[in-house]
Amino acid sequence: MATAVTRADALQRAFFDANVLIYVDDGSDSRKQEIAVDLVEAHVRQQAVVVSIPVLGEYFTAAVRKLHLDAGIARSQIEFYAQLPLVEPSVTDVFAAVDIHRLHGFTYFDSLHLRCAQRAGCRIFFSEDMHHGLVMNGVRIVNPFL
Repeated sequence: MATAVTRADALQRAFFDANVLIYVDDGSDSRKQEIAVDLVEAHVRQQAVVVSIPVLGEYFTAAVRKLHLDAGIARSQIEFYAQLPLVEPSVTDVFAAVDIHRLHGFTYFDSLHLRCAQRAGCRIFFSEDMHHGLVMNGVRIVNPFL
């Protein structure tokens, strides 16, 4: 697996963005799919993976719209991911996400994901959508597909 993911990353509690979870089911890019599967499986084995309720919603939307997965199959995937450590954002998290957006210009949902990762004690945030290598509030953003 030739990625930007280091051995140290693999040993740390990590938050997964929906785009990484989507690649697990997306056969259109076999390289990204292999990386996503390996990354998710390794972190599940190590009990070092965290997702959030908004990530589950984004996963469902993308799986049904972009991958054309049957909604029942997408629901089954969500049932699996919902068994992992799960962050449920609070109103305080919403305000923190708004502040991250205001201060740093990330989209609201990326800001909310970053806040959830921080609150869950994650040191790594795997995402294809954000600034690779940036450390914010103790969380390092890693694009595993580079």
